[in-house]
Amino acid sequence: MKEHLQHHIFKVISQLAGQQNVQAYAIGGFVRDLFLKRPSKDIDVVVIGNGITFAEAVAKKLNVQVSVFKNFGTAMLKYHDLEVEFVGARRESYRRDSRKPIVEDGTLEDDQNRRDFTINALALSLHPDNFGELLDPFGGISHLKQKLIKTPLNPVETFSDDPLRMMRAIRFATQLSFKIDDTAIEAIKTNTDRIKIISQERITDELNKIILSLKPSIGFNYLFDTGLLHKIFPQMVALYGVEYRDGKGHKDNFYHTLQVLDNICETTTDLWLRWAAILHDIAKPPTKRFEPGHGWTFHGHEDKGARMVPKIFAQLKLPLNDKMKFVQKMVQLHLRPIVLSQSIVTDSAVRRLLFEAGDDIDSLMQLCKADVTTKNEYKVKKYRQNFELVQQKLKDVEERDSIRNWQPPVTGTDIMEIFGLKEGREVGIIKNQIREAILEGEIPNTREAALQFTIEKGTQIGLKVVAQTK
Repeated sequence: MKEHLQHHIFKVISQLAGQQNVQAYAIGGFVRDLFLKRPSKDIDVVVIGNGITFAEAVAKKLNVQVSVFKNFGTAMLKYHDLEVEFVGARRESYRRDSRKPIVEDGTLEDDQNRRDFTINALALSLHPDNFGELLDPFGGISHLKQKLIKTPLNPVETFSDDPLRMMRAIRFATQLSFKIDDTAIEAIKTNTDRIKIISQERITDELNKIILSLKPSIGFNYLFDTGLLHKIFPQMVALYGVEYRDGKGHKDNFYHTLQVLDNICETTTDLWLRWAAILHDIAKPPTKRFEPGHGWTFHGHEDKGARMVPKIFAQLKLPLNDKMKFVQKMVQLHLRPIVLSQSIVTDSAVRRLLFEAGDDIDSLMQLCKADVTTKNEYKVKKYRQNFELVQQKLKDVEERDSIRNWQPPVTGTDIMEIFGLKEGREVGIIKNQIREAILEGEIPNTREAALQFTIEKGTQIGLKVVAQTK
């Protein structure tokens, strides 16, 4: 492994470890990623002794600053493109009501025992006497080859001590396309209630990392099958299942949602567009109705879903800002391009979609394409052709009418000046009439045409022109 430790910082650490007769090891994710051939800029160094003192000596040698976190017993320095954290070897014990351990000084064995997974317990010696020697007490290398997530010690205790590790196990399995060991799966199932002692922010952070993976459905299937999803996101679990009546069923909206999520991950890394894929059908359970002679319907699920988005974001401690509003807009509008693609596309319908979607129209089209999950190749081909027609129509109408992020060519202030009005109902009526006339194509989207239209409509409701405006 010496060839992987050629960076100057390892030579400095090794030299100081020899001079001070201190055992120091690169450990955890950096070592794991070496074997996975994944680039890593974060290095954890465990020191048998005082990690902070040793870090300060390394920083002095490199002539860089060191940040000390005494509460955690850690120190961190940045050197070129690397971020290196030092900590003294520790042993940990846990109380039932907290994931915060009682920490004591320990040996390397103690430190490896406390690691979450065997693939994260790999250590490389940095002492000059055995520089580059691999210490792998739990068969982590074998598990990397097997693509297996396994805990160093009894998984029931591992997950009970720190329940966040259940989310981390699923996250690593998703990111790496690994399988979780069967005994670990059973341990997660028996510890799902323990997740309640973890802060929502930490749970959501792991959930977002799953969503940002190449194929998030791997993680969501694990979350569902273990029962964790039922604890952290029950609204999504409600999508599961198929109900039959009079021989008629509907698709399983849980697995449909996972397919839409995987589909959209092929075209975007945008976390919030991926969240839109997760939530696009979230209101199907509460809007589900059976109509005799017709079958199952979910009328209005896009409207109710959009209203559910703020509550879900608040529940999951996701940002209640423009990110949430973007997801809400995507959920609200996700059926519109599909409806357009199934009928004769009128200019007015396209203008309305451009008006409501604004700069997010391209994201909306991505979501709608991902929403096509039929296995019928003929239907897929037909949908794609229709979507291409809709996109061309969107482009043509936008180039001609400039409706995207539309601003009214005649403002409320203009209307008040023309008719000598104060703010009131008449101003609102005329503003709405101008917008509808432009969207319906009755008048062009120009100030001249809108001013003339304003005077006509104002006169019709008994208003008199008192000033001219340009």
